[in-house]
Amino acid sequence: MTRAEKREARSKLKKDIAEFIKIQSHYFPDFIEDLRNVLDARKLNYITYEIEVILYVMILKNACSIESMQAMTEEFNMIECAKNIFKILGLPERDYLPHYVTINDCLEKLDNTELEKVRKKMIYGMIRNKRYDNAKFLGKHWLIIVDATQLFCFDERHCEHCLTKTVNKGKPDEKTYYYHQVLEAKIVFGDGLVISIATEFIENPKENPTKQECEIKTFVKLAASLKKMFPRLPICLLADSLYAKDTVFEICRANNWEFLIRYKDGSIPTLAEDFHTIVDMGECELSEKDVEREFKRRASISEKHNMRWVNDMDYKGKPVAVMELDIERDGKDWKLFKWISSQRINARNAAVFAETGRKRWMIENEGFNIQKNHRYIITHANSMNYNAMKNHYLLTQIADILVQMYETGVEGLKKVRRTIENIAKCLLDSLQKQAITEEDLTIEKFQIRI
Repeated sequence: MTRAEKREARSKLKKDIAEFIKIQSHYFPDFIEDLRNVLDARKLNYITYEIEVILYVMILKNACSIESMQAMTEEFNMIECAKNIFKILGLPERDYLPHYVTINDCLEKLDNTELEKVRKKMIYGMIRNKRYDNAKFLGKHWLIIVDATQLFCFDERHCEHCLTKTVNKGKPDEKTYYYHQVLEAKIVFGDGLVISIATEFIENPKENPTKQECEIKTFVKLAASLKKMFPRLPICLLADSLYAKDTVFEICRANNWEFLIRYKDGSIPTLAEDFHTIVDMGECELSEKDVEREFKRRASISEKHNMRWVNDMDYKGKPVAVMELDIERDGKDWKLFKWISSQRINARNAAVFAETGRKRWMIENEGFNIQKNHRYIITHANSMNYNAMKNHYLLTQIADILVQMYETGVEGLKKVRRTIENIAKCLLDSLQKQAITEEDLTIEKFQIRI
């Protein structure tokens, strides 16, 4: 893009908050009404701010990448900011927005399932939108990536649900940390568009549990919730080698889901031995593909993908396919990947299986890494109340849906290549200084290309 083209693209980005509302109203026309219908657990006689005010202020806090609750109260303590938010919500103007203490008091009482209903409706609307059908695996199944991440860490036990980790056991500097983890399921709507669809908080089931025990037991609950919310959704589960277990396979089969799970020889040794025996005998199927990878700021890389797979392998009386991908760079072995799948592989779709299996990193990079280190700082505890912690996290995931749709839907943002930090800063500046008009809230039908 030339400098003149960039200048023209920037000139069109006149009012960021208005563009944000435009995208919100286009994709989720009932969003404000859905917030208004959230069941408020506070005593009605003592309410100063409506539930939609509490929730939308938190959503904008996350969209503007404001790290702490105290900083949010300071940043939003501007008359234009308050006027804009009340105008967006269709409420009479007031001079002040709720203080963070008021917000946390509300979130301590709010039932988590109320926010899950809001998210479910947003996801359901996107699934029904045919523009994302190209993201389906083999044209049939939505990719659901599952992984866990740590949220908060404390030096002392925070609550009965804390997980524990002790380092330097038996030494003078032995120390125990208390932390919280979450198991997240994200749905892939396309490259660069990975959105939270279900959440389960990992809670301490007993004293000194292992990581595997916690995650797998929590996955059982996550899978049940996901099936209940989307009973007919065709799913292909992507996960790391921790999930290469009969428990996970049986859940997928019972729910009529497919799976493509990262696999290590130590995960299921007997299956690995059978696979290597078949490969050594030359009885496996083979395919090769030359791949040219292009990068924005460095030279392109040539790769050769050598794929080997065996279908109909018996594992506890059920057929599975095992696939191996050996990647060469500059004629040398670079990386080796293995997966176990519920679906048969052939020469026509082997490359698709390999490419899809490697997409699991998307939840770590575009999901957790960005949310932890660049945009929402989800490792910062906005409240010390456990129920409020959960609601803060769920509000972050709802805000992330709106922000990702904003980034992909506003053409000028892509053209000028704004960074994550700049997008948030410009959105906050616009909210603080640019008045929302009736024209901004009058949304006409338009086309968004993603």
